[in-house]
Amino acid sequence: MNNHDFNIINQLVQEQKSLWRIEEHYLPEATKKDDKKIWTKLRNQKRKNIAELSALAKKSL
Repeated sequence: MNNHDFNIINQLVQEQKSLWRIEEHYLPEATKKDDKKIWTKLRNQKRKNIAELSALAKKSL
């Protein structure tokens, strides 16, 4: 595997781990409305990042 492909896969894994933490810990533990709003926004962005990286990985591999 070349370095470019590794970078795509590695970033995809990092984004998935981050999304899991947001969904499993940060959102449920947020007590303020503003905090939940920020975590929800970040969750949605992570989902988009994962979709884009997954598409890129499919093209590259």
